[in-house]
Amino acid sequence: MVETADVMIIGSGQGGVPLAADYAKEGRKVVVFERDALGGSCINYGCTPSKAFLAAAHGAGRARQTEKLGIHTQVNVDFPAVMERVRGIRDRFNQGVHKRLESAGVRVICAEASFVDERTVKGGDVTIQAPLVVINTGTSSLVPDLPGLAGTPYLTNRNFFDLKTLPSRLLVLGAGYIGLELGQGLARLGSETHLIVRGDRVLGQEESDVSETLAEAFKQDGIQLHFGVNAERVAYENNVFTLSLSNGDQLQGDALLVVIGRKPNTGALNVAASGIELDDKGFIKIDDQFHTTCSGVYAIGDAAKQPAFTHVSWEDYRRLKAILKGEQRNRHDRVLGYAVYTEPQVGRVGMTLEQAQKKGMNARSVVLPMSQIARAIEWGHELGFYRMVIDTDTDKILGATLVGYETAELVHVFLSLMEAGATWQLLEQSVHIHPTYGEALPSLARLLVED
Repeated sequence: MVETADVMIIGSGQGGVPLAADYAKEGRKVVVFERDALGGSCINYGCTPSKAFLAAAHGAGRARQTEKLGIHTQVNVDFPAVMERVRGIRDRFNQGVHKRLESAGVRVICAEASFVDERTVKGGDVTIQAPLVVINTGTSSLVPDLPGLAGTPYLTNRNFFDLKTLPSRLLVLGAGYIGLELGQGLARLGSETHLIVRGDRVLGQEESDVSETLAEAFKQDGIQLHFGVNAERVAYENNVFTLSLSNGDQLQGDALLVVIGRKPNTGALNVAASGIELDDKGFIKIDDQFHTTCSGVYAIGDAAKQPAFTHVSWEDYRRLKAILKGEQRNRHDRVLGYAVYTEPQVGRVGMTLEQAQKKGMNARSVVLPMSQIARAIEWGHELGFYRMVIDTDTDKILGATLVGYETAELVHVFLSLMEAGATWQLLEQSVHIHPTYGEALPSLARLLVED
């Protein structure tokens, strides 16, 4: 028997949950299919547990670094307690999603969903048809076809937070956002950590001086970086991983973290039955209004190749809801900002100088080293820099890269100015509080006046 609903949402990530709750509160019959834990990757094995984990890791790291301030500390890490707290926070947020959907009157079907026809989905022994279907299935860890890896207890961000004991030696395969955050985190909690980097720098998608700054920070934490090598084989014996590298070296570790990329969770959806098209990597094809190639079916978040950040998925929900009301919004109408929660942090918004110039813009940038900022000198946070990119034809701010202490917070100054279409002169004329890290942002803008 085919049941009917007004709205059907596949996946309970940070876009699908609020959309389901909103429509249910409006009196619509809403069904959510979820094959795993409610809340998606952010709550269960992404933002929430990772930042709770890093709170402990960076607490330990900062305590050790007070030696340069004349403070000598002994850091004792209770790793089981750290991870118990992480899982407790994760479970608390997960229960919050349960309560939100339940109180809104959303029907949740705990089963893997697949299309059987246009706008008709089956999960378990339930088949639902709805005029409006939204796919919010997200992404998962991309695992390489590496000889010897299958069948071993390797880690991804999916099972990392289930760790009960601290690995004395950690091998990290990959040097993107997740690998750097979790790798530095375990290093600061006491693991001997090795980062295996395929290219010549960490965080290769960012500007080279970002990579250089983070590499220096990792060296200060005792992390060993192996550049320009590939993993060729994995062996696992007596609870020890042996990783054979392309340069002939072998590394041994008690844990192996595999974080080489992400893949879309679309394989089980049987999209061909609905006429939904995927690209060559399995991401859902959408137009500027999130519409798939099947009438009435939309896709939001990183399964649709949107930038893989929770705040983007959440904003996709707001955009889609507005579009369905007839408003003129689209998936590109945003200033994109994001952060990397290493220490130092990386706060990014908008375009880099290279990206702007490739678009044919008459752009320029200015840079202020952290070593020239009073607060950074006083607090011992001199590693990093602030950069701003402007359009010299319009004076508008095009982007910013901030590397330093708590720059994930500071970057919002630029994000808000860019959303408002402000020029760099507005920032230059601002008087920020002394002595703060934010005080340096007008100083950064004043470098344009001095030139």
